[in-house]
Amino acid sequence: MGVKGLNQLIKEHAPDAFKELTMKNLFGRKIAIDASMCLYQYLIAVRQQDGQQLTSEDGETTSHLLGMFYRTIRMVENGLKPLYVFDGKPPVLKGGELEKRLLKRQEAEKQMAELKETGTVEELMKFEKRTVRASREQNAEAKKLLELMGIPYVDAPSEAEAQCAELARSGKVFAAASEDMDTLCYEPKFLLRHLTVAEARKLPIDQIEFAEVLKGLGMDKSTFVDMCILLGCDYCETIKGVGPVTAFKLIKQHGSLDNIVEWINNNPEKTKYQVPENWPYKEAKELFMNPELLKDDEIDFKWAEPNLDGLIEFMVRDKGFSEDRIRSGAEKLKKGLKGGVQGRLDGFFTVVKLTPAKRKAEPKTKNGKKKARK
Repeated sequence: MGVKGLNQLIKEHAPDAFKELTMKNLFGRKIAIDASMCLYQYLIAVRQQDGQQLTSEDGETTSHLLGMFYRTIRMVENGLKPLYVFDGKPPVLKGGELEKRLLKRQEAEKQMAELKETGTVEELMKFEKRTVRASREQNAEAKKLLELMGIPYVDAPSEAEAQCAELARSGKVFAAASEDMDTLCYEPKFLLRHLTVAEARKLPIDQIEFAEVLKGLGMDKSTFVDMCILLGCDYCETIKGVGPVTAFKLIKQHGSLDNIVEWINNNPEKTKYQVPENWPYKEAKELFMNPELLKDDEIDFKWAEPNLDGLIEFMVRDKGFSEDRIRSGAEKLKKGLKGGVQGRLDGFFTVVKLTPAKRKAEPKTKNGKKKARK
């Protein structure tokens, strides 16, 4: 779900934090990518002409594999070094949000069943998107594909976006890539959005610089996390009636979420807002400030040459994809991985801004005129 309204709030108050990029601008960069978000995108977007997901002869869904294969190749062809990060066990506090999502999926499945007799393809797709989630088996298949492609991945102990942010914050990679704005709560140096969307959508890649976000909003990390919880996050409900404008205003007025809660509770006659009973906002903040992570020395990754025979066996023999296309894709991958070794020049040199030296005054003759240059 992310953080409601955060993207627009940052654009309004910290526009310098945003920069629009193309993939070519990221040549040579190592990027930690939220794999769970990617799989969700691919399961929704990679479809047949009738709107149904791609399937093998056995009826198994394969949209996630085709999406992962080709969009990873596109990144590598542009000189990027992708590192995928998979979700681990969700925090206990997230259970309520996951339960809500499950209920929404069940309701959407019920409506889909009713529409199958009379509904249009567009109506069916609308409800099917609400039922999509990557299964444990699909996650395992994606990992197998990445291994065969020579692309590294990491199993996070908990939230993938938190691990992506940590890798970016520590300098192991250049940026974290995810569509979830709550990634910013984990303090990545840079967050990339729209990196893995379909090329046909022609969306520019948004680069958000965390330091500029804080500077523009006039906040430190703790206050920023307080505001994100007030806006609405995956870990707890928010205060009813508080939208982005009000959340920003309250944080600016009171300085912290603790102070806001105290003010609301002590001044019921002055405000229409009510703090939810047993509201676990402090526990939510702890998850953002001190997430469960793998440390730098626990993570080792490298890119390798693709295993062509393994790819043919898995993607062609097992999953039914075209052998010619898989071979062609593997060749592009191999070429791209070799080309990406070149890296960026700014990875080898420190860029120093030079101030032009002042020119010496030219000597004058006795009559005050400048001497002619020889």
